[in-house]
Amino acid sequence: MRRVFTPLLLACAAALPLGAQDAPDPWARWRHLVRTDTWTERWPAADGEIKERRVTDELWTRAMQAALEARGSLHIPGRGRPYYLDGPLILKSGQSLRADPGAEIRLKPGSNTCLVRNHNIVGYAGGPVPGETRPDSDIHIEGGVWTTLATSARESNGNLRGASAQDKPVFGTHGVILLHNVRRASVRHITVRQSRAFGVHLGNVHDFRVEDVTLDRHHRDGVHVNGPASHGLIRQVRGDSADDTVALNAWEWRNYAPSYGPIHDMVIEDVNGAGGRTHAADSIRLLPGVKRFDDGTLLPCPIHDITLRRITDIREFKLYDQPNLELGRDRDFSAGLGSLRNLRFEDLIFHGPGRIEVHAEAQGIRLRNVTVHHPLDAAWHLLALGPKSMTYKAGPDPSTWREVFSPDIDCTVRDVTVEAVREAGSSEDLPLDRVVKVIELKPNADYPRTTPKGGRGRGIWIR
Repeated sequence: MRRVFTPLLLACAAALPLGAQDAPDPWARWRHLVRTDTWTERWPAADGEIKERRVTDELWTRAMQAALEARGSLHIPGRGRPYYLDGPLILKSGQSLRADPGAEIRLKPGSNTCLVRNHNIVGYAGGPVPGETRPDSDIHIEGGVWTTLATSARESNGNLRGASAQDKPVFGTHGVILLHNVRRASVRHITVRQSRAFGVHLGNVHDFRVEDVTLDRHHRDGVHVNGPASHGLIRQVRGDSADDTVALNAWEWRNYAPSYGPIHDMVIEDVNGAGGRTHAADSIRLLPGVKRFDDGTLLPCPIHDITLRRITDIREFKLYDQPNLELGRDRDFSAGLGSLRNLRFEDLIFHGPGRIEVHAEAQGIRLRNVTVHHPLDAAWHLLALGPKSMTYKAGPDPSTWREVFSPDIDCTVRDVTVEAVREAGSSEDLPLDRVVKVIELKPNADYPRTTPKGGRGRGIWIR
């Protein structure tokens, strides 16, 4: 696979401004811009019940932004209590932000924005991304613990959306750290803690690096990339996320998509799931499709030339079609099966059952060096080719139930290579028919007494 990273990106990723020239009080020049406010926060007590508490603290948004503008870089030192922001810090081309590992940056309740973003975010929800979008470039973010105060599975403290701004946000923006319309960018050595938006949300992004991301009781995707995007490295992502640890979504549910387009030439490596010990989903998603815009324009959104390697305890690789249940599957769906091409899965480790599920027009899937540490159930297969069916039960009335996937659509998969898929401690490859399963769905005559409803779609494997 071709990998292209510009020398400037690699150099910037290695060294960010450390703020060593700061005065003993690094904020002295801007401290008059720090203001004090009082608000309510909701946190779970020891018994799990949500309790309110009044907080009076400093808001640092204006002071940090002024320091960033004056110097072109921002250093946030660690201290014994968090820094609060009531809106995003905004980085322009050539600017960088570095926080000490112990610096915790919190979003004030009710702010409902991201915490950091680039300056020139441009949304293209209504049509394809044009050739020239005036992107920001050479933006680098490093360090810190970032949280929007989603303190429990149901409590978000009014920060449900990682929007680009409170006033007139770019449609579809949804990140704790938000980089859209960017060239040559890096995000490194961060922790995303208790947040409801995507940890790192990128789109219309090329030549980028996301490295060393810890997800701490996180409630949405960890690293989420929307097309168009290319020449990226995503590595060392770990921890506890209730949704996809990493997602490459070329097509996307419209409420989370500032842009659409192809995703290609990327490496995802050294990703560790939580191993089922928490509420983590332990999944990686690749979502191709065909976007139909409101004027009828069709935009193919393929995914190709992706390497996934040294991946441990990811239970589900989601390479399947999935309409939008949040807005209604009949209102937001891919206009055709997406296409996948040249995907390499190498050095995968499973301590519990895992599966790579493909429902797309696919060519060139290579599995190499996979180690399985769990007993092999008779029904287990590592690679499943074909459609899925699952019933979402909105209530007790079956008339309100909805199909989650696209069970009536066939898919064709070509050029599958399997090498060294083995049980731990064995030197023998598992037989191909234990590794690969071709799915052929049938309608469930007993639905709705039993679920799912099933369908008539099938996988077609061209060997």
